[in-house]
Amino acid sequence: MATRTLVGIDVGTTKVVTLVAEAAEDQLNILGVGLTPSKGLKKGIVVNVDEAVTSIVTSVEKAERLSGYRIGSAYVGVAGGHIQSLNSRGVVAISRADREITPADLARALDAARAIAVPTQREIIHVIPRSYIVDGQEGIRDPVGLSGFRLEVEAHIVTGAVTAIQNLIKCVQRAGVEIDDLVLQPLASSEAVLTPAEKEMGVMLVDCGGGTTDAAIFIDGSIWHTVVLPVGGNHITNDIAIVLRTPFDVAEYLKIRHGQARASLEAASQESKEGEDDTIAVESFTGSKKRTVSRTLLHQVIEARVQEIFQMLRAEVRRVGYDGLLPAGVVLTGGTALLPGIEEVARDVLNMPVRIGVPTGLGGLADAIDTPAYATCVGLVRWGFKRGGVAPYLVPQEQGWARIYNRFKSWLREFLP
Repeated sequence: MATRTLVGIDVGTTKVVTLVAEAAEDQLNILGVGLTPSKGLKKGIVVNVDEAVTSIVTSVEKAERLSGYRIGSAYVGVAGGHIQSLNSRGVVAISRADREITPADLARALDAARAIAVPTQREIIHVIPRSYIVDGQEGIRDPVGLSGFRLEVEAHIVTGAVTAIQNLIKCVQRAGVEIDDLVLQPLASSEAVLTPAEKEMGVMLVDCGGGTTDAAIFIDGSIWHTVVLPVGGNHITNDIAIVLRTPFDVAEYLKIRHGQARASLEAASQESKEGEDDTIAVESFTGSKKRTVSRTLLHQVIEARVQEIFQMLRAEVRRVGYDGLLPAGVVLTGGTALLPGIEEVARDVLNMPVRIGVPTGLGGLADAIDTPAYATCVGLVRWGFKRGGVAPYLVPQEQGWARIYNRFKSWLREFLP
């Protein structure tokens, strides 16, 4: 039985995750995972190359040690406020005598859809077919083998800022890893947590990250819209730091340890571990004696920002005209989706069914990644698995010695002052 080893790297604002999986027939077995705090990124965009490279190297080496596999290439997620999307249509004529549509005709139609005016500072990441039209007959998923005079494709096009993409590619390659393909993060997450039935009925995948909140809308089995909101879990942490007048790292700890997205949520698991009263000890900037603040105040701060995020998503859904077209509701992934009560807030604001999406159908070390925070990385390896190694986004490759040198330089930097 032939097997393939696939690697996904999720370079996020708050963490870098590297996942190594073995693909055998229809099964993905997790061999190793490397998680490390992310530095050098802000809102999904590289702002410090050296710090970002060091974070990627650390994550990759952890995954290598656990899996026993030497990582040479990977599928890499891309996100950030620079991401934009639009829908396009491509039209080609079938001029052969038999009029039979071939895969080459599909490629020509996608090329025609790709031929849009893109500013010089932007480039196309994905051209994804939504559906095909043959001689006016709409809603065709796979027209290969059909006969016709005219073939049209409705495609979803994702673009990104050239410099942001180049900087991400540079960081991954300097970490000693070549790129098999760049994949939009919510698109990858959808591969891990959405069911075919949800995509058919109409569903919105919401990836709640640290620097951004990414959403992808699926209708009739294909992607119809993507959007990246420049607000995420870090903004919640920042709100806590400001209101409670405490350092950012302390605010992050409070969010993870005591936070919940619904201030009125009643759950026995949220009882204070510091005593019977409803207070939390908070460290100040000066490092002096700790203050006590109301646990309810912490929850109110979190709920206010979470409500704002879902209000922005609701406005976006209405803006693009898909309100009422998502009977399968919303699936939440990403680290921020771990906040207790976030389902209830999303359900109230969006007025849709909501569930938390976790990766399923995995073997090997699957229990180690059974949380929404790993959805993107699992989706990246599934993306590569389904496409058999085909990489439509072509990345210039560094030469072997350059890769070795950059990996060594990143390793050496950890020991320098």
